[in-house]
Amino acid sequence: MSRGRILIGVALVLGLALVGVYAAAGGASYEPVQVQNPCEPRTETKTSGGLEGLAEEFTLSALDGAACRLGVSRERLARALTSKQARERFTKRFHIDDEKLTKAIRAGLVRAVDDAEERGKIPAILAGPMRGVVENVPLEQGIELVQDAEKILNGESFLGGIGNALENLLP
Repeated sequence: MSRGRILIGVALVLGLALVGVYAAAGGASYEPVQVQNPCEPRTETKTSGGLEGLAEEFTLSALDGAACRLGVSRERLARALTSKQARERFTKRFHIDDEKLTKAIRAGLVRAVDDAEERGKIPAILAGPMRGVVENVPLEQGIELVQDAEKILNGESFLGGIGNALENLLP
């Protein structure tokens, strides 16, 4: 037997062993995780807490609210907001103009404020003014807020120093 045939035989045996291990580990019965309906309220998840945890929850809630308004999944909308080109492909595919997208982003941001207030993550004294701001936010700044709520809540953007007030008032 030539050395080449031996190597091919070893590779074949190793390949079959890999498939066997994968199947034994449950790989044959794999089913993808069902994407949740963005219109349904989500159960509260454990986050890192503080401003970072609030920003994470805020972003997910805002994406859910906007996706619900648009009739798409949160994951699809999140991918669409990653770049201008991705957003253009998304709006073209789903026949969404900037006005409809703006209204959806604003609705998502309002939902995020409402959810945070309802869960006791932000006090009512701050929720009202935050709601007033996000109800009128321009599209680009709304997308920025959805993408990086922590940066904005920290006061590094158009909302000003709201992060300092939030940090002092967080439960």
